[in-house]
Amino acid sequence: MSALDSAFVQVHSPSEAVDRLAALHTQACTALSQALKHYLKTREQPSAEQYREFRYPLLRLIYQCVGEVPSTTRAYAKVQNPGTYSVTVTYPEAFRGYLMDQLGPLMADFTVTVEVGLSEQNIPYPYVVEHGDELAGSGVTAAELARVFPSTDLSAATDGVADGLYNWQDADPMPLALFDAARVDFSLKRLQHYSGSDWRHVQPWILLTNYHRYVDQFILHGLQLLRDDPRYVRMVLPGNVLVERGMAEGEMQAIIGGVVWHRYQMPAYHLISADGHGVTLVNIGVGPSNAKNITDHLAVLRPHCWLMIGHCGGLRQSQTIGDYVLAHAYMRRDGILDRVLPTNIPIPALAEIQQALQEAAATVTGERGEALKKRLRTGTVLTYDDRNWELRWAQERPLINLARAVAVDMESGTVAAQGYRLRVPYGTLLCVSDKPLHSEIKLPGAAGAFYERAVSQHLQIGLVALDLLRSQLDTLHSRKLRSFDEPPFR
Repeated sequence: MSALDSAFVQVHSPSEAVDRLAALHTQACTALSQALKHYLKTREQPSAEQYREFRYPLLRLIYQCVGEVPSTTRAYAKVQNPGTYSVTVTYPEAFRGYLMDQLGPLMADFTVTVEVGLSEQNIPYPYVVEHGDELAGSGVTAAELARVFPSTDLSAATDGVADGLYNWQDADPMPLALFDAARVDFSLKRLQHYSGSDWRHVQPWILLTNYHRYVDQFILHGLQLLRDDPRYVRMVLPGNVLVERGMAEGEMQAIIGGVVWHRYQMPAYHLISADGHGVTLVNIGVGPSNAKNITDHLAVLRPHCWLMIGHCGGLRQSQTIGDYVLAHAYMRRDGILDRVLPTNIPIPALAEIQQALQEAAATVTGERGEALKKRLRTGTVLTYDDRNWELRWAQERPLINLARAVAVDMESGTVAAQGYRLRVPYGTLLCVSDKPLHSEIKLPGAAGAFYERAVSQHLQIGLVALDLLRSQLDTLHSRKLRSFDEPPFR
């Protein structure tokens, strides 16, 4: 190797591990990028020696159980069986905080040897192409580049570990994390495409919504925090547009007014804090396909939590438009995950998130006890893939009645199921925007008045809930989302 030896080297601290991973990744990406640029100019193919440089770094952990297995109630950063665990890593510097959080307790509590070197897995060339304009005007097709350079291999980017399809009994080495580098890189590119901003801006606390009006309120809230709360330093809007703390009000408004968010399918807005615990809001639009799509990709960033904050149809006569629904259970009729997570698998409500959402609702509304109970209903949320499910009411009614459903939407069940499947804590607080079974449908005038009243308060409840959860990380990342066979990393 040219700049850094590729042999596996034992490291003695988490920071040393991340430093070496980062150096190897930078070296590999630089070599691949330079070879690609050289080929576009000269059509000269990389040599076999050069080709061997285009590989992901690999983190390897060897656990030799000596004496009694350490006892810990921690749900992550622990090993259960002796053996070798490994994972390829992409962008180690960007994931430094996460890697340190996992490696620190592992190296402190267990008798492990940690090594870093180059893997046998090539980095696909599209993942070192930043914008795509590097290829413009070269006269080289993607098919030609795929014959010369490592390209994307979808068989190598799977969710087999997360979906329980990995054969742990015969595995050597065993997986160290849910996602390897190829799977992560696949999602990082998709996040930029769909959200309109660099994936590095995504914060660990995530709100998902299905209406753009929540975006307007999130921006107003962000501007207020940039003025009043020293923790927050900037807001990043679609197109990587920055609003910085300390800007004049007029300058901020001019920047916001010029954002072309409609170019992106699921635009994301990031309120960034100095301590790394900011909030991202994604307008995922309507439907379970969008909900699965964005959460598939957000999951590789290992966020602390995602909450669905959107609108629903109320199914009970006692509900009033503007009331809240806190999902305690999900009836999934979305169809999008049935092959990997059958509908007979229960999706549990997470106590920590339920309590935070209920407390946040009480704090923001100023109501408690019976007064809050009139506004906030708990129960089963039904998620459909058919927006016009009402046209099949006669056929659907018996099942809805058996489920005791109190609200219907098109995203919440999918978001919760994805959180369960991909080990990301999840929750749902919806606002009743219509009552389709009781002749209270969305009419333009009434809907507009409802939106003005409800959206700001609803968003505020979600943000306060995240504030409450920030102090509960140890209990939030609990064992309830872990399976029998689970990689050491969260």
